[in-house]
Amino acid sequence: MSSFFAMGGYAAYIWPAYAVFFIVLIADFIAPSLRRRRNLRELRSRLARQTARQDRVTRTPPASS
Repeated sequence: MSSFFAMGGYAAYIWPAYAVFFIVLIADFIAPSLRRRRNLRELRSRLARQTARQDRVTRTPPASS
């Protein structure tokens, strides 16, 4: 078993390659959900600003002549 983990003397190159691969795989799995959450948050804030702006316009009393 120790010879397997030693990888014929190349373990210092192989195991970090595996680690980088799995880190990228996990990041590739998580990134879309984080991006979706960020996009939804931005859309909610944009919608809130737009609604507040429309409320201000409709509540503004007309200027008297």
